[in-house]
Amino acid sequence: MIRRHATALRVILAVVDSASAVIALALATTIRFGTAVGFGGQSALVDPTVVFVTVGFGWPAVIWAHGLYRLRARLTLWRDVTDVLRATITFGAILLALLYLFKLQDVSRAFLLVLVPLLAMMTIGSRIAILELLAVLRAHGMNVRHVLVLGATDASQQFADLLESQPALGLHVIGHLMMGEELATGLTRPVLGTIEELEDVLHGEIVDEVAVCLPLAESSRIDTIVRLCEDEGKIVRIPMFILEHALSAGRVEEFGGLPIYSIVSGPDRLLGLAAKRVLDLVGAVAGGLILSPLLIAITVIVKLDSPGPVTFRQRRVGLHGRPFDVAKFRTMTDGAHDLLPELLHQNEIRGPAFKLTDDPRITRVGRFLRRTSFDELPQLWNVFLGEMSLVGPRPPLPEEVAGYDVWHRRRLSMKPGITGLWQVRARHEPEFDRWVEMDLEYIDGWSFWLDLKIIARTVPAVISGNGR
Repeated sequence: MIRRHATALRVILAVVDSASAVIALALATTIRFGTAVGFGGQSALVDPTVVFVTVGFGWPAVIWAHGLYRLRARLTLWRDVTDVLRATITFGAILLALLYLFKLQDVSRAFLLVLVPLLAMMTIGSRIAILELLAVLRAHGMNVRHVLVLGATDASQQFADLLESQPALGLHVIGHLMMGEELATGLTRPVLGTIEELEDVLHGEIVDEVAVCLPLAESSRIDTIVRLCEDEGKIVRIPMFILEHALSAGRVEEFGGLPIYSIVSGPDRLLGLAAKRVLDLVGAVAGGLILSPLLIAITVIVKLDSPGPVTFRQRRVGLHGRPFDVAKFRTMTDGAHDLLPELLHQNEIRGPAFKLTDDPRITRVGRFLRRTSFDELPQLWNVFLGEMSLVGPRPPLPEEVAGYDVWHRRRLSMKPGITGLWQVRARHEPEFDRWVEMDLEYIDGWSFWLDLKIIARTVPAVISGNGR
C-alpha cells in the first residue's frame, strides 16, 4: 500500500477503534451494573484501569490480526461487517480465556454478553461514519491529492482506476499525458497533452503526484522525467513492471497487490506531519484568543489611520500550486496594487519578487505593522483552515510563480507558512535565490523540532522590529 496515504487512514481507524472499545466498555458496565467502573465482582485483580487499557489496546490488535487495516482493492460494506463480526468472536473468546487463566470467576459473564455485541455495533458504526465523512470531505475537495498519469494506454487506464479504487485515500487522477502520436482510445479521464508538455502541465495544473505508466519501449525516458519531477517537488509513482533498473532514490511499496516504486521529495513522516498540523491548530486557536486584544486594537488603529478596509485578501499560491486568499491587515493606501507598475523599476529584490523599503504606498500605521510583522496576524485564520502552516515558505503571488525557474518551484512542495527559516535567519536578504535556497534547506531538513526552533526564534525577531 502507498504508505503516505494508507498509514494515515490506518492510524485514524485504529484510534477510533480504540475509542469505540473504551466507550463500549463504559456503556456495557453502566447497562449491566449502573456504573462505568465496576465489573460485577470484588476480585482485587479486576482493576478498572487495567481492564480499560487492555480493551482499548487489545481490540485494535485483534482488528489488525483480522486484516481490517489492510486496504483492499475492492472494499464492500458487507465484507467489512463480516470481518468485524469474526474479530468480535475472536475477541470474546480471548476475554473468556483470560478469565479462565487468571481464575476470575466472579466477573459477570452476562456483562460480556452485553459488551461483545456493543463492541461490534460501535466498531461497524464508527467505520461507516468515518468512510462517509471522508467521502464528504473528498467531494468538497478537502485533503485530495491530485495525480497526473504519464501514458494513455490500457495499462495506464487500469493503474489510474486502481489509484482511485480507494476513495478514502483521496487520490484523484486529473488526467493523462500521451506519448507523441499514441492513440488514446477508451480513456475515461481527459488527455491533458503529450509527455513533451509535462513541464507546462505541471505549471498549469495542481499536481501532487506523477504516476509513470509509459510503454516499456519508453522506459529510457524515466530518469529525465524523475529528475524534472524531483526539481518540481512532486512525488513519483512507477509500477515495477516498467522499470528496467533501480533508480537512485526511492522505495518499493504495494497498492492492491501491485508493487510500486515511489520516489518522495520532501517530508514524508506521517507522525511528524500530523504533529505539525496539531501544532498549527493549537497555535492558530491559542494565538487568536491570546492576541485578541491586540487584534482589536490594530483593527481600530488601521480604521482611524486611513480610508479603506481594515484587512485585505490577496490571491497567493499554496501547496503544489493550490490558489488561496491570504488575509492580512492593510498596510497600504487603498488601491495600492494599481500603482505597482510605476514602482517595479525600484525593486530591491533580485528575482521574481517585489520589495521596496520606502514604498510610498505604505501608510503610517502600515510601517509599524510591517516592522513588527503584526500585519501577518490575520493569517492565523489561513492556518486554521489548513491553507497555511505556522512555519513554511512564504506564499508567493501568482505573478511571482510565473517567473520561477524550475528549481524554484520545489518551494511549493510544502504548505506555506507565516514564518520560516529565511525570515529568522536572513530577513533582509536581497537575493531571491537565497530565499529559495533557505526554503529548500528547510524542506529537506524538516522536522517537528525545527518548526519549534523557528517559532522560538521568530518571537525575538518580531520584538526587535526589524521587519519591513
